[in-house]
Formats: sequence, structure tokens, C-alpha cells
Amino acid sequence: MNEGVLISAQDLVLNINDRTLLDRASLALSAGDRIGLVGRNGAGKSTFMRLLANETEADDGVITRRRDLVTGYLSQAFELDSNLTVLEAARDGARHVLSLIHEFENLPGHSSRHDHLEERIQQLEGWTVDSRVRTALNQLGCPPDERQIGQLSGGERRRVALARALIARPDFLMLDEPTNHLDTESVEWITEFLAGYSGGLLVVTHDRHFLDSVATTIVELRNGKFERYDGNYSEYLLQRAEKLATEEVTEHKRQMFLRREIEWVRRRPKAQTSKSQARLDRFSAAESAGPPPSESEMELVIPPPPPLGNRVVEIEGVGMEFGGRRLFSDLSLNFAGGTRIGVTGRNGLGKTTLLRILLGEMPPTEGEVRIGSLTRFNYVDQGRLRVNEERTVLEEVSDGTEWVQWGDEKLSLRGYLKRFLFTDDRITTQVKHLSGGERSRLLLARVLKRGGNFLVLDEPTNDLDLQTMRILEEALTLFPGCVLVVSHDRYFLNRVCTGILAFEGEGRVVFSEGNYDYYLEKRRRAASGSGSGGREFKLSGSASTPKAGKVRKLSFKEQRELEGIEAVIQSAEAQVTERESQFLDPEFVRKNGARMQALLAELETAKAGVASLYSRWEELEAVRAAAAQP
Repeated sequence: MNEGVLISAQDLVLNINDRTLLDRASLALSAGDRIGLVGRNGAGKSTFMRLLANETEADDGVITRRRDLVTGYLSQAFELDSNLTVLEAARDGARHVLSLIHEFENLPGHSSRHDHLEERIQQLEGWTVDSRVRTALNQLGCPPDERQIGQLSGGERRRVALARALIARPDFLMLDEPTNHLDTESVEWITEFLAGYSGGLLVVTHDRHFLDSVATTIVELRNGKFERYDGNYSEYLLQRAEKLATEEVTEHKRQMFLRREIEWVRRRPKAQTSKSQARLDRFSAAESAGPPPSESEMELVIPPPPPLGNRVVEIEGVGMEFGGRRLFSDLSLNFAGGTRIGVTGRNGLGKTTLLRILLGEMPPTEGEVRIGSLTRFNYVDQGRLRVNEERTVLEEVSDGTEWVQWGDEKLSLRGYLKRFLFTDDRITTQVKHLSGGERSRLLLARVLKRGGNFLVLDEPTNDLDLQTMRILEEALTLFPGCVLVVSHDRYFLNRVCTGILAFEGEGRVVFSEGNYDYYLEKRRRAASGSGSGGREFKLSGSASTPKAGKVRKLSFKEQRELEGIEAVIQSAEAQVTERESQFLDPEFVRKNGARMQALLAELETAKAGVASLYSRWEELEAVRAAAAQP
């Protein structure tokens, strides 16, 4: 192995049922690597991690590991001993360190292993294991130390399993969807933890903001091969789009060559000269090369909703106490068509409780919820739906019918499932034989088939691959009804939401127009002392120094400008978001390949325009605040 390489995978081959996941795939993982592994669900990302963790074997190929390599691994299908306490299960992640400490403490004073063990324990930061366990459990919001694993929910178990993986300080850390079931604060802590982590990292995650913050290299598993890109996720998107555009140009040239040469092949002279044979060989090589492998795109479709009435949902003065604790109070919201509200905040603050109140499953302690007569809810919870492993995909979705109601018309169930990338053979496959990605698409197809004009989604992006998430985002932004979505995915909230309802703790719930980044910016300004509380942040700058004993006041024109500048900022940020989303579409890059640099420059200019608007807002608020001083 090359110096610095921790794990080397060479020419791996792996077939599961009738699918090839790895096709002579090779990848070297080195110390200091920060790799984000991406690809469609079912492409083999989790299976590759299991290969590296010695939990399964490839059909062919070799995996080589550095001697004495310590690895940490959080799988999606992790296992914890139900009889252990939370503290015991977390400390179990440092078992290798604790065994060294135990041996060291029981060595005779003259033992030759004394110095070696002490050095190794120090390398692994073994003397700080208990403090690291305590920090991880606290920051990840894990249950109390004495709780037994068998008493915990699935989300609580996952937090403990994540703590167990992190505290070991391994040479190489593998994390499969580490941010699932975590709130924003916990994700931020993990991001900071990994920034100071000195070992190698391989992470599979659907959280694109997390991937942007953590990864310095993106490896895509595509058609059984690994493709490596330098940079974070955003840089990978641009590089991949350019690569696909190049592949399309190359294929276009190949097709032109074949069309030009095929007539010659048909009427080529019978005498086989060396020159004509060489020309024939070039034609055969181009013909056999074939087009670059393509990937089908899922056409995520939400059935057209029935029309909404004048009243959709009105929440007035709603509050809730639970278990003697006040979760929130005096909450008022009015939903209208096209409203897409993102609900965010730490777990346990009342987000899911609010959804249950809205759906009529739980009465509020105070206040009133008024539902319009034409409002029809479609609720997708975190667990989504249980599936029958023995039934086929078609049977799971059909509910005894072979049609999906599509507005005033009907769509065949098979046609509907094909839009979710189920081929004819997979439509008749039993659920137990589906990959994780296929299960996610099956569940989405099943719940979205129910229709409705008010979608209530609780963590809808868990376990979806990045391509499917992008398509879901586009479908939601085009949905003419209402959307209320609980999510900790910052990237998702930025792309979808027109407003943020933030549960900030201690009963405080804040509503902010705009996307999640806009909410964070206003929160930051408010925390710096330049804003006041209330239903929505009111930001103001610091007071300016008066001249000649006079305090300048806003002119009538400036007052009007200040009143409308928030809407202007939101519009400008929406344009930036739209421009950025265009670069995610390979078709856009292919069609505008020659103008890419100019388009990127326009994007940077638009971003600078947003920054300029914020500066102008601060300037006007500073004048207004100074004039308001007694």
C-alpha cells in the first residue's frame, strides 16, 4: 500500500440478485481524506461501507487495510445490546482503548510493554474517553445515562450509536446517514467535531449542507464504478455537469462519425487494402464503444389537488402543555394557497405535537384551529407506512385498484409507478427484495397517491438519495396547494419554503417570512442586539452619531424604501436560489456549455446584489433607530 493509504479497494465485484453494484471498482482511502460518497439509492453505497467494515464480502477483488488500523462505523442497520445502559453502549465504542488501558493498569512495573502501551493510549486520547463520552451524549441529546437501550425509540438508539462511533477517535471513520433523526444544533456540533477530527472520513448523507461543510472530496458510485471529484458537494455538481456535457458532445461526434462512415462500410471495395481495413477498424471501434451510460430520472408527480376554499387553515392563539411542561403558546398562523412553511427546531420542543393539533388528532390546551370546508390533508409521518414484505410493489400501492385518480381523469397504476423508476419487472417484485432506495420510492408513491390539497410532511427527506430529494423539492415548489414540512435539512428548507416556523426552546416559537438562511440571518442580527422579539424579528442597526446636535430622520422616499426592502431582499434571494438550482440540472449545463463562465459571473453579481441590499437595510434601520431615540 502507498504511504498514507489506510484502506485500498481494488477491482471489487459485487452482484446482488440480478443487479451489479460494483463492477471492477477501485478506490483508495487515505489519512486526512474527507470523502462524501454519493449516488442513487440502491447504487451500493451502504453495501460498500459494509465491505470496508468486514460485515460482508465481495464476489471478487481485494480490500487491503493498514496494519493495526482502528475504524469507527455507524451503519443504517446498526445494532446495540438491549441490556446495556446508554452510558455503557456509548463507552463500548472505545472498547479497543479501554482494553489497552485495562492491560496497562495491570502490567507489572518492569514490563517491556509499558512504554508502548502508554504511547498508543496517548495517540488514541484514551485518558479522555469518559469526558468525550459525556460531551457526545450531551451534544447529541441522548437519553439519560441509566436508561436501557431496550427502552429507547429508534431515533434515540441512533443517537447513542452515533455517539459510540464518534468517541473512539478511530484512524478511519465511516458514517452512513449520520444526520438522520438529529436536530439542527446536533448537526452543527457534529460538523464542528469533524472539523477537528484528524483521521480519515467516509460519509454517506442526504444532508447537502452538511456535505458541503464536511467533505473536501466527493466520490460518486455510478454504474458500478467510483468517480472522484475534488471539492465539496457544490463544486462536485458543477464538475459533474461539465463532465456530462462533455460526454454528450463526445457521443454527438461519435454518432456523426457513424452516420458518415456507414455508407462507406456498405459500399466499401472488395479489395481489402491496409488503409480500408484501418478505416473499417475505426468504424467498428466507434460502433462497439456505445453511448455513455445513462441514468433514468424519476418524474416525481403529486396528483393535482382539489381546489382550496377561501379559508384553508387558521391557527389562532394556540398553546399546548404536555406532561406539565408548556411547549408553546399564543401561536397564530393563516395558511393560503401556495404557502410552504418549514418547521424546524430541536427534537422534543413540540413540532410533531403541532402537526397533530393541526390534523385534529390532539386538542390544543388553548386557542383554536379552524379548517376550511374544502381542505384535504395528506399526512406523511416519519415512519411513513408499514409495508408487507411478501407483497409486490404493485400490490402495496394498488389498494385493490389499478388506477390513480389524476384530477378529473385516471392514470394507470403501472404508468404511475414507472414515473417512480419502477420497471415492469420491479413492479412485480416482492417488497422484501427491494433496495433501500426502491423502498423509499415505493413509500413516496404510496402516500402521494392519496392526493389532498394540504401536504403535511414530517422529515420527508430521510433515506432519500440526493437526486430524488432534488426532484421532490421541485415537485413541492410547483404544488399549488399548501405544504407544512418538518425538516432539519437546511438545504431542503432553503429550496422549498416561503416561511419558517422555528421552535427555539423555552416555549418560544418564531415565524419568519422567507427561507431558512434568511431566518438565520435575522436571528443572528437579533442576537447581536440589533433586533427585538415578537412574532417576527424586527432588525435594526446601531444608532449613528448625530451631527451638529441634530438627528437625521428618514425622508419620505427612504421610509417607503425601508418598508419595502424586506420583500425586495426576499425576491433577490429567490432569484439567486433559482439561478443556483439551474446549475443542478444537467440539461441546463448541456444547453449553455459555451456560456457557463458568463452565467457563473451573473450568479456572483446577483449574490453581490443581495449583500448590497442587506447593507442598505442596515443603513436605513440605523437612521430610523437613531431618530427613534428619546
